[in-house]
Amino acid sequence: MPDLLLELFCEEIPARMQAGAAESLRKLVTDALVERGLVYEGAKAFVTPRRLALAVHGLPAQQPDTHEERKGPRVGAPQPAIDGFLKAAGLASIDQASIESDPKKGEFYVARLHKHGRATPDVIAEIVPAVIRAFPWPKSMRWGKGSSSPTTLRWVRPLQSILCTFGPETEEPEVVPFEVDGLRSGDTTRGHRFLSEGTIRVRRLEDWMAKLEAAFVVVDRERRKDIILADAKDLALAQGLELVEDAGLLEEIAGLVEWPVALMGSFDPAFLDVPDEVIRATIRANQKCFVLRNPATGRLANRFILVSNLVASDGGAAIIAGNERVIRARLSDAKFFWETDQKTNATVPLAERLERFGNVTFHEKLGSQLERIRRIAALARELAPVVGADPDLAEQAALYAKSDLRTEVVGEFPEVQGLMGKYYARLEGLPEEIAAAAEEHYKPQGPTDFVPTAPVSVAVALADKLDTLVGFWAIDEKPTGSKDPYALRRAALGVVRIVLENGLTVKLAPVLLNIFGRIILEIRESIYSDRAVKVPPQVVSELEAIWIDGSELSRKETFFFEAFRRLIVENPAFPKCRCHPRRPPLLLRRPPEGASSRSWCPPRSRRRRLRPSRPGRPPPRGEAGRGAGAVPFHRGRPEPARRHQARGEYSAHRGEEGRRHL
Repeated sequence: MPDLLLELFCEEIPARMQAGAAESLRKLVTDALVERGLVYEGAKAFVTPRRLALAVHGLPAQQPDTHEERKGPRVGAPQPAIDGFLKAAGLASIDQASIESDPKKGEFYVARLHKHGRATPDVIAEIVPAVIRAFPWPKSMRWGKGSSSPTTLRWVRPLQSILCTFGPETEEPEVVPFEVDGLRSGDTTRGHRFLSEGTIRVRRLEDWMAKLEAAFVVVDRERRKDIILADAKDLALAQGLELVEDAGLLEEIAGLVEWPVALMGSFDPAFLDVPDEVIRATIRANQKCFVLRNPATGRLANRFILVSNLVASDGGAAIIAGNERVIRARLSDAKFFWETDQKTNATVPLAERLERFGNVTFHEKLGSQLERIRRIAALARELAPVVGADPDLAEQAALYAKSDLRTEVVGEFPEVQGLMGKYYARLEGLPEEIAAAAEEHYKPQGPTDFVPTAPVSVAVALADKLDTLVGFWAIDEKPTGSKDPYALRRAALGVVRIVLENGLTVKLAPVLLNIFGRIILEIRESIYSDRAVKVPPQVVSELEAIWIDGSELSRKETFFFEAFRRLIVENPAFPKCRCHPRRPPLLLRRPPEGASSRSWCPPRSRRRRLRPSRPGRPPPRGEAGRGAGAVPFHRGRPEPARRHQARGEYSAHRGEEGRRHL
């Protein structure tokens, strides 16, 4: 059966877009073929830095014929109805339609249509231009003289040629003719940018792959990855070293080269005083090179593997020298940062270093990093007995865990946060539990990441994640089906995995309430001082429910009730009562028997139905007046002052008696 070969040749495609583009091309073209009745046997996409290609095997030579019956109007219908039926069915006259009879509907016209299938090349010539024009690149561009027109073709980089052939293996394939913005399809392509010259005429997939291989282009991405990995391991083995494998870096390098050539370089051994992870991050991020490990010591060696895109006439000496020069400068910076941090940590106490977090905003509605660190430390201390950790050690570890965020190394290489905290803790002579917690409290960061098991690390990790979850829920920054900018799902799943895999039994409701109270106490001014900021409705309802059921909580959790009081009563942005505009709304008592319901500020239409007291429930804290029943929450628009008929001791807004419950 005939095969289709399509290649879109352009300037260098960014490595991060290549895998997604290959899959999109395969899906868009094959879905369009199937939609038009052209079923195929198999399809494979190829991508290199300069080309995007697709091979579809086992396509039919033409579309299948279709038979369709289209029901028309009844016999004797008005002429406009008959004319519309003829036009829709493509008939010249009503005589071409047959008449059928139905016992209920009588006689009506039926058009029996027979459509011959179109030739597959004609269908492909219709599909491919549409796919090219609507291709979903994350970023695209216009170029040339027509770049000022919004209707001009957009592509990730300037598109230079299109190859499209179709035909069986036993015959000479034909070129599928079409045109996209002046680019006409053909049967020619080009090889390597530097190692090959001129155009190459190809027939089908096998011919295309073989001729490009001869022109120094490996079109199969997986094969390029295998070549890079095998050559890098061989070079390392020849020096008695081990390759530090990096799947993400391998994917990226495979998208940067069409003809991979592995080379080995070196750097000054003095740079090995810098932590291995910093060296690896520097070489990986800036030069896209692999690092090597000395199996005898387990530390990194002063060698690295780079991958060139060509076979150099000097054996790669100039390429190696250029990479060594850049890596030397980068490692010099890293060593300077490392030594500076060592001096700072040795001379500046932790309390003073933490104060620098006071001017670092964690979130505009959640306060500074210093406030967050203190909340995490307090919560870690409370969680320590639950997870079997020492409370003092857990609190100290939580205070230290974020201290590396203001260091020079982490500022330059954010990916080593936590890890550098471990190194700095060891240099300061802190207990190993604190050093481990500094690194592990970020874990797990994904489904394949490990879960901390040390009690101190577990306490700090839970405190960090729970504070994040409750904080962002409190300010109504919840994840949606398509967005989770603060990684709240990952934090929630991390809490679940930590609890389950460590076999813990934790009552999370009081813990979450704990955090919520602290957050409100610390950030009420920053959240609610602006009148334009509204209290999230779900937060209000949750606060109200917890307040009403507050007798079920521990009596030690007075901070939450204090937080609630400050949020509602002392908040200048909360809506004021119309009848007493100088005062914010109050939490009103349930009126005694015989008192008029109109003595309440909330209108009767919006009054909450209070929950009846359950038998055996102890009365709430405070004065006896509070024990008369549940406490409703003043929400909604207040009634006019004329509705207030009660006087004296039963007035909700007058006198010390009416405010005593606060």
